[in-house]
Amino acid sequence: MTALAWFAVALFVGVYILIASERIHRVAAALGGAALVLALGIVKAEDAFYSHETGIDWDVIFLLLGMMMVVGVIRRTGVFEYLAIKAAKLAGGRPYGVLVLLLLVTAAASALLDNVTTVLLVAPVTLLVCDRLGLNPVPFLIAEALASNIGGAATLVGDPPNIIIASRADLSFVDFLVHMLPITLVILALFIAMARWLFRADLKADSAKAATLLGIDEREAITDVRLLRRSTVVLVAILVGFVLQRQTGVAPSVVALVGAGVLLLITPLGPTDLVEDVEWETLLFFMGLFILVGALVHVGALEQLAQRLADVTGGAVVPTLMIVLVGSAVASAVVDNIPFVAAMSPVVASLTAANPALGQDGALWWALALGADLGGNATLVGASANVVVVGIAARNGLHISFGQWLKYGVPTAVMSILVCVPYLLLRYT
Repeated sequence: MTALAWFAVALFVGVYILIASERIHRVAAALGGAALVLALGIVKAEDAFYSHETGIDWDVIFLLLGMMMVVGVIRRTGVFEYLAIKAAKLAGGRPYGVLVLLLLVTAAASALLDNVTTVLLVAPVTLLVCDRLGLNPVPFLIAEALASNIGGAATLVGDPPNIIIASRADLSFVDFLVHMLPITLVILALFIAMARWLFRADLKADSAKAATLLGIDEREAITDVRLLRRSTVVLVAILVGFVLQRQTGVAPSVVALVGAGVLLLITPLGPTDLVEDVEWETLLFFMGLFILVGALVHVGALEQLAQRLADVTGGAVVPTLMIVLVGSAVASAVVDNIPFVAAMSPVVASLTAANPALGQDGALWWALALGADLGGNATLVGASANVVVVGIAARNGLHISFGQWLKYGVPTAVMSILVCVPYLLLRYT
């Protein structure tokens, strides 16, 4: 690598250490690092703000912005409290039962929509049900982010890296269901079983609160029926737009922003009401992180990392599958998986073209997808859903540290990748 590339890597590592150690606020670290990248000329303004490959992913930013405003409107109807009480009743007030129910809903919704949208919708319900049962909501929020990344791996639309892979390898929605859904169902089942052990210290509800909650009529939680009806229609339309994005060609960010705009027009709420529910810290953190990772792409650091992962094996089928799986998982835990997959895709395409055995049934592509989608669970910054959950927690006065995330994320990521190893070997070799 060039001296400039090494400097960009060193700068990224320095910012990452600051975020992990929490010596300064993660937003200050990310934006400070981004400012240095721009000020030192590692990337130019055009690369940071206008380039699809090396700049801020505005689709993600505006998707988050739109959905945060939509969720803010829906929250005012009382429906999240209604769903929280309903979920607690269905689980009989048992904390583990509540957790399982929330994890199943989160994983299923992430497969149909995307993991970021799902956690934005499920997190308010989680905060309310934990409050009503006297539970610590932080482990529940972390568990939901982990489940959303697992569920999102199952389909073409569930996680952005899958869309990149599908486009590059010409894979369909059905291809993802056939090859990714079976293994993600196994991983989800194992994660739910692990959750009883991982979160055992926090699965103790206040029995008096639980008894009181079971006696409440959840219908009384709805405070504005008219607003609920209108916002439900808009939300359903948004979700349909997400599901049909490939057929319509309309980006999820556009769908979310249009939905927010429609709600602004048909409800009595003003722009100030919608804007106050936006988690600006989360959006700013994403912007800084995108610029930092974009700098690594711009100087060729990620591309060289991808090529070296592939070169280690010499083209042998089993070692190549394992290197791509594990290497992608590790890389996606450190940097955002979207630019990494974008850099790795040409390498995988050339490997599969040179060795037909690697291209059999898309084996190497599935190794890349599984590693990138599931490895992000390991760290707080490994996946977009993780960052969003941390932001939601902070907005509600809850702190999730880098080390706390590692406590739950690393075992989940390791379990997921270990399960993927025999799956890839038995099915594709």
